[in-house]
Amino acid sequence: MPSSMRYLFIVSVSCVIIFIALYVFRFGGEQSFQRLNNSDTLMLTEVCTSFIKGKTPFLWKNKLTIYEQSSCKEYLTQSHYITAPLSKEEAEFPLAYIMVIHHNFDTFERLLRAIYMPQNVYCVHVDEKATVEFKDAVERLLSCFPNAFLASRMEPVVYGGISRLQADLNCLRDLAASEVPWKYALNTCGQDFPLKTNKEIVQYLKGFKGKNITPGVLPPAHAIGRTKEFTNFVLHDPRAVDLLQWSKDTFSPDEHFWVTLNRIPGVPGSMPNASWMGNLRAVKWIDMEDKHGGCHGHYIHGICIYGNGDLKWLINSPSLFANKFELTTYPLTVECLELRLRERTLNQSETAIQPSWYF
Repeated sequence: MPSSMRYLFIVSVSCVIIFIALYVFRFGGEQSFQRLNNSDTLMLTEVCTSFIKGKTPFLWKNKLTIYEQSSCKEYLTQSHYITAPLSKEEAEFPLAYIMVIHHNFDTFERLLRAIYMPQNVYCVHVDEKATVEFKDAVERLLSCFPNAFLASRMEPVVYGGISRLQADLNCLRDLAASEVPWKYALNTCGQDFPLKTNKEIVQYLKGFKGKNITPGVLPPAHAIGRTKEFTNFVLHDPRAVDLLQWSKDTFSPDEHFWVTLNRIPGVPGSMPNASWMGNLRAVKWIDMEDKHGGCHGHYIHGICIYGNGDLKWLINSPSLFANKFELTTYPLTVECLELRLRERTLNQSETAIQPSWYF
């Protein structure tokens, strides 16, 4: 992706918006599901350690796909989902997640398990153009969780178009009607993966004391004039509906919408003097290899799909999440991060740990 395109206007790396809302719990019926499992944990630990140390292990066979048919209850147990809050602090600071997805069900399923906590709430937006099989698989999965649901309105998402922003807004509207008293909403896509535990994310967000967090980067010189024209307009009539209308003829409006609103004085939770730095999402851009040392997977749209050689860089990152991952292409990259995340999550627990939570 050219730098001029990536830096167009004010680019937001990720949006996090404060909002207090509620959600009515509902339970899904018993259906047939495939068991989500990891490789043999001991073998996986040895393999992951080798990658982090810069060594390439020799594998006799791939043991990453072990499936069994099960009901919802069996699925949650056999797939090692955490089913109770791990601390009072986390229970009292529930989070809301917006998850915008269109393919790669297996990768999405791993992301959901990694970020899932029963006190949080999850809104999933599936691209209207996605296959029927993909939509059905997502719907069946979400029916097993009382605190996860599909967005009430689906958009045919177009890369760089207003529909991507509208997908976030659709979920945000649904989350606003939720009974879960969530403190922050975090927007993710199906190829994100957390680098920090739920407790660490909560503690990081609590440090902002109710302020919105929308880090970004400054636009290039050729776009500054256009942007200041935009800022003056918003400051004279700072209503999000006007901003949204204006954004419809811009490229990738989700990348400037949130970060601009957050810098308008008087907007709830705004940070008009916020810096452009933030530790929300780690991304390896193709034109920044001098800073991150290169991609050990491959690039798509100028963004690295992480490979095994990126694990050391990822675990040393201060960011809460990283993007992008593909379970089917680089399964061990996801598995190693997931194993490390689960170990740290359970080590931080202040409540009794159920045996099924261990991989």
